[in-house]
Amino acid sequence: MKARIRKIMTVVDETLTEMGRPIDPPVRRAAAVAVIENPFAGRYVEDLAELMDVGEEMGKLLTERAVAALGIEGPRAEGYGKAALVGENGELEHAAAILHPKLGAPVRKVLGKGAALIPSSKKRGGPGAVLDIPLGHKDAAFVRSHFDGMEVRVNDAPRADEIMVALAVTAGGRPLPRVGGLTVGDIKGEDGLR
Repeated sequence: MKARIRKIMTVVDETLTEMGRPIDPPVRRAAAVAVIENPFAGRYVEDLAELMDVGEEMGKLLTERAVAALGIEGPRAEGYGKAALVGENGELEHAAAILHPKLGAPVRKVLGKGAALIPSSKKRGGPGAVLDIPLGHKDAAFVRSHFDGMEVRVNDAPRADEIMVALAVTAGGRPLPRVGGLTVGDIKGEDGLR
């Protein structure tokens, strides 16, 4: 493995009631977060291929962990999202190198599909900074019930020379969705939009 991982954290969020109404089945989402060394911290490097390869590793590892935490088969996942937080000696481009060129293919392989773009965010911050992972349906971007987000933080990360990489997987959309749009039952899943 190319990534030098200091720690991995997995979080499961389960909503059982909303506004006094039971949610059945409960809305479940999980995020797996890896805290890794940033090999380019503190210096400008033109070729970010090493971080792109790390992204591929993280895509597989973190998706497998998030799916396992939900206790479901990968193809039963409905939504996903990704995010990265670089420490103060890193660049946003380091986060982009991890998240964009190669991370998506292994995520889709674990989930059995994933026609829609994986929503993403990147930011810079210090230990304990909050990382918001945007969420959307994995096969159809226009499913409004799955427009959501999941917040994660690691109390001691990222340090100045680290990157937090997060992948979230959901087993459903928001609780009590009612803003219209394409429903899960109407998904064609051919173009990533509908």
